Amino acid sequence: MNRKDRIEAALRAAFSPQHLDVRDDSARHAGHAHRMTQPGHAGDGGQTHYSVAMTSAAFTGMNRVARSRAVHEALAAEFADGLHALGLTLAAPGE
Repeated sequence: MNRKDRIEAALRAAFSPQHLDVRDDSARHAGHAHRMTQPGHAGDGGQTHYSVAMTSAAFTGMNRVARSRAVHEALAAEFADGLHALGLTLAAPGE
């Protein structure tokens, strides 16, 4: 299972989203070095930069920072395994 599939599975399990779109943006960061240990996309297959758009009832009553923290917590294993950047667009239904 690749990182995109793992991210989708983790977010579906944690948030039961009505809408979920996960996009691998790693190619846009080709050659960028991160924290001196992580290549951006230097022939390693990338899988370091992603964007997520998600709508979930779980976000109802949560502010933007709390939503972001919840997603980062759900993806902690991916961050520990080389996920470097995550762009988030998070909403509750009706927003």
